Amino acid sequence: MPPRSPSERRPSPPRTVSLVTLGCARNEVDSEELAARLTASGWDLAPQGEASVVLVNTCGFIQAAKQESIAELLSAAESGAKVAAVGCLAERYGTELAAELPEAQVLSFDHYADIGARLDDVLAGRRRPAHLARDRRVLLPVTPAERQPGPAPATPPGGGEGGGRDGDGRGGGGRDGGGRDGGGRGGGGADPAAPWTGPGGGVFRRRLSGGVVAPLKIASGCDRRCSFCAIPSFRGAFISRRPADIVAEARWLAAGGVRELVLVSENSTSYGKDLGNLRLLEELLPELAAVGAIERIRVSYLQPAEVRPGLVKVIASTPGVAPYFDLSFQHASGRVLRAMRRFGDRQRFGALLDQIRDLSPQAGIRSNFIVGFPGETAADLRELERFLDSARLDAIGIFGYSDEDGTEAEMLPGKLDDAEISHRAAEFADLADELMAQRAADRLDEPVDVLIDERGAAGRFEGRAAHQAPEVDGTTTVRSARPLAPGDMVRAVVTGSQGVDLTADVIAR
Repeated sequence: MPPRSPSERRPSPPRTVSLVTLGCARNEVDSEELAARLTASGWDLAPQGEASVVLVNTCGFIQAAKQESIAELLSAAESGAKVAAVGCLAERYGTELAAELPEAQVLSFDHYADIGARLDDVLAGRRRPAHLARDRRVLLPVTPAERQPGPAPATPPGGGEGGGRDGDGRGGGGRDGGGRDGGGRGGGGADPAAPWTGPGGGVFRRRLSGGVVAPLKIASGCDRRCSFCAIPSFRGAFISRRPADIVAEARWLAAGGVRELVLVSENSTSYGKDLGNLRLLEELLPELAAVGAIERIRVSYLQPAEVRPGLVKVIASTPGVAPYFDLSFQHASGRVLRAMRRFGDRQRFGALLDQIRDLSPQAGIRSNFIVGFPGETAADLRELERFLDSARLDAIGIFGYSDEDGTEAEMLPGKLDDAEISHRAAEFADLADELMAQRAADRLDEPVDVLIDERGAAGRFEGRAAHQAPEVDGTTTVRSARPLAPGDMVRAVVTGSQGVDLTADVIAR
């Protein structure tokens, strides 16, 4: 018998993959959907450093996020593993990214449906040409009602109805402040060995991080045309998931130990418009709040121009729904907002806040703002400052403007230099810190419902009140004589604050 060749003697590398997720909570859902597809096709999840392939779910929202994604890809390549890039940065730049980053195989949303086979190529060193980036808004009909023809099956992972008619993998984004290693850790959530299969069959999602809080995707894409934002061009047109599928997934998450659901999308206030019912979110929220074991529903990404009085009422007053409003104001000067192709001004936004607080005086409200937009004047900044001083927001995000490829704002006159933008951003960030600390101090002696996230020591437990979203809005340290466990919802009274964080004492039953 002739001796075997070296290639015949060499064992095949194991089909193990580590998922690293960058970006927002929508990407976190995408990664868990990819994990379900990969395990269904025979791939094993492994911690980073022990996997044959590292799959990086990138973010391409702003320049800093792009740089972070590239750094993560380079770091993964240095480990000796094969590397593949998916997500927003990969979709947005395609062949351009592949040319600049030969260390990684660049995959498109269109590859999500067959991600196992694509990683087989990566593992075997079969390098396929990267996709040519395109405007994904053209892949679905312009009219929202025409995007959902007939009764559709449950939404598959990373795509639109019925397996993603456009092959899009659109869903959303997540990271806990630094790439989460998706190495098969359950950690108290749904059993990773039992991924959700959904009412229509097929593997849909496998939790990677566990915990008592989980994002739940309700829609993908965006139809708005904000002049500074490129997201719709690579995430595509807006499409809602069917309510029955969302509720079924919520029940699966609840069975796995989840107690708070954070509803995510690119624009939650558009939910249902392509299903012929603009009030569908108002109907869905009470149904989700009624799911057994779920203590709290939280809605994220509300567009002020689309917030309806009926939606405000449901969020502010439905038991089990957090009176929490994540409103994307972006500025308060009407002139700047028009240049951004957005709605509103200081007076209109103030009226919306009054409407919310008339129904729920202690409602939590957060928003993000861009400073340094082209043509922004001192008068515009005074308008923003006046709004922030009066708005009493619980959480304020300040971002300096940066050009995004292919956006209308990239071509606007009146550009400010980087040093001036940085100065304005730093100045308003300091103001935001001061105002958020004042708002937290205003909650002294206020009763709050706190969901416990972590076990504590010496009678102190970490959790979040209704006005505190996971990872971004601060925490509440609860003092309790009786032991508390993650997932417990307790009534407490605020006794102190430090910055945005609170301390509170449990109210005796």
